[in-house]
Amino acid sequence: MAVQSAERRRCLSCNRWGGARRPADAAEHVEYDEENDRGPCQEGPWHGSLRKGPRNACGQWLRWVEIRPATPDVAPAAAVPPESPETPSPLPASESHEP
Repeated sequence: MAVQSAERRRCLSCNRWGGARRPADAAEHVEYDEENDRGPCQEGPWHGSLRKGPRNACGQWLRWVEIRPATPDVAPAAAVPPESPETPSPLPASESHEP
């Protein structure tokens, strides 16, 4: 099996490409069979035509959803307001320092 980086933005790593492939063990890479590297473009500018995955590219590349990202997505922490010391209550009107 051959491996190609998704950074090359070829059909092989495009979500619109319908050829045989699988996510590689290395993040951001796709594994494919060099003897079977053609697949149809689906809903892209070459819709319906067979494209050679590791070589062809176009301006409408969409990252294949199966590709593992280089860094895992980290869910944001829950929005919890920070604990703060008790806020002093305002001075009563009779103790106000205003003239």
